[in-house]
Amino acid sequence: MTSSSTIQSDPSPILACTVCRDVQNFELLIVDMEEIMGEQWGDLGFDDALQFLAQPDAEALEFIAIAIDDYDEDNLDLLLDVINAAKTRGIHSILIAEDVTPASLHKLLRNGADDFIPYPLPEGELKEVIARMRNAEEPAEVVPAPAAVALQNNAQSREGVVLAVHGLSGGTGATTLAVNLAWELANNSKDNAPRVCLIDLDVQFGSVSTYLDLPRREAVFELITDTEGMDSESFGQALQQYEGKISVLTAPPDIIPLDLLSSEDIERVIAMARQHYDYVIVDMPKTLVVWTEAVLSAAHVYLATMEIDMRSAQNAMRIKRALQAEDLPFEKLRYVLNRAPKFTDLAGKSRVKRLADSLSISIDVLLPDGGRQVMNGADHGQPLGIAAPKNPLRKEIAKLAESLLEVDQSDPKAA
Repeated sequence: MTSSSTIQSDPSPILACTVCRDVQNFELLIVDMEEIMGEQWGDLGFDDALQFLAQPDAEALEFIAIAIDDYDEDNLDLLLDVINAAKTRGIHSILIAEDVTPASLHKLLRNGADDFIPYPLPEGELKEVIARMRNAEEPAEVVPAPAAVALQNNAQSREGVVLAVHGLSGGTGATTLAVNLAWELANNSKDNAPRVCLIDLDVQFGSVSTYLDLPRREAVFELITDTEGMDSESFGQALQQYEGKISVLTAPPDIIPLDLLSSEDIERVIAMARQHYDYVIVDMPKTLVVWTEAVLSAAHVYLATMEIDMRSAQNAMRIKRALQAEDLPFEKLRYVLNRAPKFTDLAGKSRVKRLADSLSISIDVLLPDGGRQVMNGADHGQPLGIAAPKNPLRKEIAKLAESLLEVDQSDPKAA
């Protein structure tokens, strides 16, 4: 580690600086900086950073790592000054934050910070962020940006049906169901197909973009973190078209805190989608968050995917208790059993009945195991309707789409 006086006299160029109140409070950051940058980094306080960034010596800096905790939230204006000073010199700013509120992170990211990493630092995360930052600076092949979806501000509201999909545990096929359900709805009729919008609200690890081979766009982050200024044009700019059939709002490019979004943000996004589309499919994160209630309230049908195993059974009971405790409409949940027993598997069908009886729920949809074709289709960015139209899972999802077309579009409580 190098002091500020060393920064100005050391003949080897300083390529990075940590900026914080006391770097000793961030020992893991020191370890990672030494491993990645060797001797070519230094440490500065907030006031010292402003002075140094105004000097010619700062021209060699690639980035600054601004390490903050909850004690620094009273000095957001000073932090913004540091970020703006770095931005003026073309220097990247990486936030290293511990116990900082989402509102403060939002403000810093919206006003120029380039990236965010929670502290304690996940292993290898700082190295990946720096590598990504350096790669972005290298000249790249010019690829045309995906065309925005043209939406009219004065369009008459379609009051679209909202269908949410929530996996009760990992690997229960929630995203597979959401993607393929959207595709089947959009292809239900050749002459008068409904307009379908697919929204990935798993803003941390959402994979709808992977399932459909679509790029993740910064416009998504800008949209969902500034919904008060959202209009039809900005919403359309964040959407992408898949095969001219469905409009997709992917997860943002980088991981962001789930509670960075508020219930009001989610309500505005869903309301905007309902205005322009007949069906709005929402792929939810597995975690219950502050805005889960907003989606549950807006949804006509809330599909909860599970399997015949103990983890799904326990989580189904937990979510039922949680919704009942908060007096939320848990009756909207429609349980979907993925990898259900075959028709001839009488023992398996008996297990399904015992599972439903023990949880006092009704398992409304049974989806067969689609086998390797499901994984292959996802890896190649294609829904089953294109990759494997005769797959048994695809056929059942098509039947589900057909039944959902009859849902009343006028009242979310109708379902």
